[in-house]
Amino acid sequence: MYIYNVTVNVETEAHEEWLTWMKETHIPDVMDTGMFLSNRMLEVMVDHEDGITYSIQYEVKDMETLKLYQQMYAPKLQQEHKDKFEGRFVAFRTLLRLEHQHKS
Repeated sequence: MYIYNVTVNVETEAHEEWLTWMKETHIPDVMDTGMFLSNRMLEVMVDHEDGITYSIQYEVKDMETLKLYQQMYAPKLQQEHKDKFEGRFVAFRTLLRLEHQHKS
């Protein structure tokens, strides 16, 4: 299992608009690709940064599925985000591998 993690720092002035758009439009669009099993959005708790930082995590079953997403869907979806919030955010992406999951 892999986690495709997108970390975004958004300017405080754009935060409410961005958060609503992410929850109502962008994340549903990503999930509608059928490439991911689940998602979650977490606020990164830091005091020293400008803006507000989030980690948006998408669970993907294997590398082949992630590569397919990156080729077929990511460019368009990332461009839509850039077009809407250009100059008001910084984003970077990382891939995490789930080694162990404990459920109580």
